[in-house]
Amino acid sequence: MEIVYVYVKKRSEFGKQCNFSDRQAELSIDIAPNPELAALYVERNPVDTGIQCSASMSEHEANTERFEMENCGVNHVEGGWPKDVNPLELEQTIRFRKKVEKDENYISTIVQLGSIMEHCIKQNNAIDIYEEYFNDEDDVEVTEEAPSAKTINVFRDPQEIKRTATHLSWHPDGNKKLAVAYSCLNFQRAPMGMSHDSYIWDLENPNQPELALKPPSPLVTLEYNPKDSHVLLGGCYNGQIACWDTRKGSLVAELSTIEFSHQDPVYGTIWLQSKTGTECFSASTDGQVMWWDIRKLSEPTEVVIMDISRKGQLENALGAISLEFESTLPTKFMVGTEQGIVISCNRKAKTPAEKIVCTFSGHHGPIYALQRNPFYPKNFLTVGDWTARIWSEDSRESSIMWTRYHMAYLTDGAWSPVRPAVFFTTKMDGTLDIWDLVFKQCDPALSLKVCDDALFCLRVQDTGCLIACGSQLGTTTLLEVSSSLSTLQRNEKNIASSIFERETRREKILEARHREMRLKEKGKVEGEDDGQKEEEGALDLNELVAKAEEEFFEIVFSELRRKDAEAMKKKPKSVRTSSFEACGRTGL
Repeated sequence: MEIVYVYVKKRSEFGKQCNFSDRQAELSIDIAPNPELAALYVERNPVDTGIQCSASMSEHEANTERFEMENCGVNHVEGGWPKDVNPLELEQTIRFRKKVEKDENYISTIVQLGSIMEHCIKQNNAIDIYEEYFNDEDDVEVTEEAPSAKTINVFRDPQEIKRTATHLSWHPDGNKKLAVAYSCLNFQRAPMGMSHDSYIWDLENPNQPELALKPPSPLVTLEYNPKDSHVLLGGCYNGQIACWDTRKGSLVAELSTIEFSHQDPVYGTIWLQSKTGTECFSASTDGQVMWWDIRKLSEPTEVVIMDISRKGQLENALGAISLEFESTLPTKFMVGTEQGIVISCNRKAKTPAEKIVCTFSGHHGPIYALQRNPFYPKNFLTVGDWTARIWSEDSRESSIMWTRYHMAYLTDGAWSPVRPAVFFTTKMDGTLDIWDLVFKQCDPALSLKVCDDALFCLRVQDTGCLIACGSQLGTTTLLEVSSSLSTLQRNEKNIASSIFERETRREKILEARHREMRLKEKGKVEGEDDGQKEEEGALDLNELVAKAEEEFFEIVFSELRRKDAEAMKKKPKSVRTSSFEACGRTGL
């Protein structure tokens, strides 16, 4: 007879069994009474005590010990075979199994291992080790902090003659220092006795700079080497490229010869992601982009002329104001020009015509800022004239998004390194605008009046929390933005990607429609021109026929008059009269 019992409740619903055991009491601490402390207490009389209907509650916090988590992978392979047995040979394994099964200890070992396995299986049935305790975590509503920013520090130009803070660069290790380039960009209006020094500031000591850099000419741009934080690269107002090593002091370590340098101020310098960490390139308004190696900075290793006619002639080159280089695209770089045109170039091309890949035109003045989106390199930001524009490499005729025209001139801009939909712009009225495309696209999410002077440049820290803004009078303001602007929001990458793709598709549709309308208009104009020419030809032919007829009859009438005159001289008067009348009637 077989006995069958059906369990109504699953074993996993019972939970883990609680096993309690008795043990001896333990004394953790023993504090003996001290009668001397009683004299220190003073009786309070009367005593006023507030009584509430609800129970008094208090909040307590506890810090648990931190533990490090590490993910490790395990590769399970078949093992336990003797050295003389190859597990890949089927015959050897079968022979060894038969040999082991004949052993006397085989059955007892299997029974012992079976009890251990049974215990583990029962544990798995009692407790679900894959249970997720916080499935509804995503459904919890998070109160978002309103966008805000506050001033942390202000670094002022220590010189008496104030100069413009033209460029900023964060220290690559820890972002505890800030390098600021100072110069006067007004052509031939630099005051007498103006200092050429630029400075490196420590964020914790705004009173005086940590190190002064002494270039031969005022610095327009200054960049830290991302691979060696002691090395800085600077572009001078006279066109030279300078290099410093902070371990050697304030003087220039390497300097390019002026014959092989730029002919105008160097407005852009960028380090390249090379193996040696010594390669860089620069751009100037003389229309040249030069590649350098700081180990031999006497002359450039390569020169590209910004001639969009693709002839490689320097007299036709466009002046470069801004540079952009993305390490993930090592052969491509972009240049923003004085004429409002962005030039996309290919460094590895062999001929000057192939080095200029394409152009993007949309600004009415110089492009002061040019930067690719750190999350989506296909999209890039440009700042010039009174607008900031977002472009896509797939749409060359027009930008896919742009801000409204501001009353004040825009001077600089940059993407947030942590949020793909956030970028920053500075204006001539001293305002810093923070744009959040996820929040709203028509107006900035936060507009902050930083100072009364014109803001000239800005730079965002790698963590996205700190922003440095340089003004026209040399004041560098350090701002800290709220966590909502410096923390990646939920699903923000997908939202930003969908926004860019949607606007790109819309712009392509508009471009195709405009192209079709232009072709129709061109065909219509050509048809009207052909009809007008035919009408003019017909009119000209009729006029010629009428004129020819008029001339013909005029000749005929003149000949008749001549003959009549001769006949009147030869015949009598009466005959001549009748003849004249006859001729007159005939002519009529």
